[in-house]
Amino acid sequence: MGIRYYAYAFNSDQTGKALADPLTVVGADPLADAWGLEPGFRQGVTDFRQSLPERDLLYLDKAWSYLQRVTAPCPAGDRARTAYRMFEGQVTFTDDGLAWRPWVRALPPHEVELVALDLETISDHDIEAGLGRFCSSRQSLESELAYAIHFFHRARDFAQAVASDGRGFAYMIG
Repeated sequence: MGIRYYAYAFNSDQTGKALADPLTVVGADPLADAWGLEPGFRQGVTDFRQSLPERDLLYLDKAWSYLQRVTAPCPAGDRARTAYRMFEGQVTFTDDGLAWRPWVRALPPHEVELVALDLETISDHDIEAGLGRFCSSRQSLESELAYAIHFFHRARDFAQAVASDGRGFAYMIG
């Protein structure tokens, strides 16, 4: 099914616990949470509405890798943007690449505030320029750009909402 991105907001009084073990904040079945299914589903019907409010759960599908590229350090050696903290990470492949362990991280409220401020400064044009470094053709860029921009706006809105509530979030790439 692929490697996906999920972020779960937590209240500031949970920061120590979340930093010590980010998985304590992440749902037991993130894909079910994102797709509006019962945890542990095997089959079912859904309208693909998240089980949790958008202020509490961010699902970036597979677009996280595009947002990671846009915010990552440039090949020229520049530093990563502050927003990169929200997208940084890779799974660890196991069993000769047939399985993986997820990447998890928790961001405390003060870091979420900085990430949200940085996301505000990124324009759709910046996303296009960032992705342009990786796409082999204009047609490829255009097809991926709308997808990346849609999920970038969701990420920006989520980070702003979490920051305005003085909360942190834990995310999982896996």
